[in-house]
Amino acid sequence: MNSSIVFFWAFVVALGGFLFGFDTAVISGAEQAIQQHWQLTEVQHGFTVSIALIGTVLGALGGSLPSDRLGRKATLVLVALVYLFSAAGTALATNWYAFLLCRFIGGLGVGASSVTAPVYISEVSPAQYRGRMVALFQFNVVFGILISYLSNYLIGQHGGNSWRLMLGIQVVPAALFLVLLRWVPESPRWLLLRNKKEASALATLQIINPEGYLEDIQTIRQSQREQPVNAPGEKLFSRKYRTPVMLAVLFALFNQVSGINAIIYYAPRIFEMSGLGEGSSLLSTVGIGIVNFVFTLTAIRFIDRIGRRQLMLIGTIGLIATLGLVAISFYTHTGGLAVVSYLLVYIAFFAFSQGAVIWVFISEIFPNSVRAKGQTVGSFTHWIAAAVIAFTFPYLARQIGGGHIFLFFCFMMVLQLFFVWRWMPETKGQTLEQIEVNMITH
Repeated sequence: MNSSIVFFWAFVVALGGFLFGFDTAVISGAEQAIQQHWQLTEVQHGFTVSIALIGTVLGALGGSLPSDRLGRKATLVLVALVYLFSAAGTALATNWYAFLLCRFIGGLGVGASSVTAPVYISEVSPAQYRGRMVALFQFNVVFGILISYLSNYLIGQHGGNSWRLMLGIQVVPAALFLVLLRWVPESPRWLLLRNKKEASALATLQIINPEGYLEDIQTIRQSQREQPVNAPGEKLFSRKYRTPVMLAVLFALFNQVSGINAIIYYAPRIFEMSGLGEGSSLLSTVGIGIVNFVFTLTAIRFIDRIGRRQLMLIGTIGLIATLGLVAISFYTHTGGLAVVSYLLVYIAFFAFSQGAVIWVFISEIFPNSVRAKGQTVGSFTHWIAAAVIAFTFPYLARQIGGGHIFLFFCFMMVLQLFFVWRWMPETKGQTLEQIEVNMITH
């Protein structure tokens, strides 16, 4: 493998993850100022924060259409343009409705990138390095979250309408993403399965696997004969694909009922609920971003060594413990720094396990012919659960308090532990076509 070239392709596409993370988390520093600026009720405020997630749900739901029809690369170019428009629009919005529209459009980009970027990276990565290369997407997600937290903290020192600059500064990485995509080739698997530009596909596969690319072509062609892309009646929701569909849906659902997006979106509010002041709360979110970044980087080093399933077992046990401690802290009113400490450990376990594994695992378990559709199912489930949590969290926090909310998240992780132990298969070190055979025959 010409590792530097393939890594460059993966890294550029993973910049879609950076924009995904930045766009997702940047609202946490601006949400209270936005509520005051337009005098929003709790319901309007929850809708304002979750509108991007509603767009994300729809973007994920429709993400397989351009990815399959136009190609992975063309879809990513469209995503970059959407991010540019959304960042500029939210910064310049003159009324609440225009702001909602631009945040919604940005959500479409997040949803589409969560489908297309992991699929592209999985399709250009050698089997032995696929875990860490697809995990670059999640690495860039958490890097984007960290940079957004740092940016919010620095920009927030100036007060006034600083929330506009918090949101608008995203035009810089969006423009960089758009420019760098020029040097990324189309997915060779997509080209071969669609019978387009076969010479380009072969040249790309030869770069990825100089010694075994002819064997790769044979396995892709065999997959195409057994699972043709345009076969009549070929549907994702059929008995043949029930195992990968079940795994993707449950994995994505558990990812969100861990409470991760409630913490990412509302970290300053949660810390203030626990007794910290406003300035300390904003600074504490930077700590969350740093821990998330460090442990995602650590997970990338281990995901192809000890495997996806082992990371999930370790992480889930840690999530159960830390969420339980946060719930107890709220019940006993011993919050403040204790809650901050527990949530930092929670973030470490999350980043080391399902944060790094989710996009890798879902991008691996579907056959070539329905991979983008399968990624859509996982992303759609993930984002609709995230939208529900983001929309309801301010109301529930006010009505029932933090203890009940975090106890629910803790119970969900107990269920996840059973799911991982009982049903989650290991996929490390296998080609996509080997995984395809295992998933369909079991």
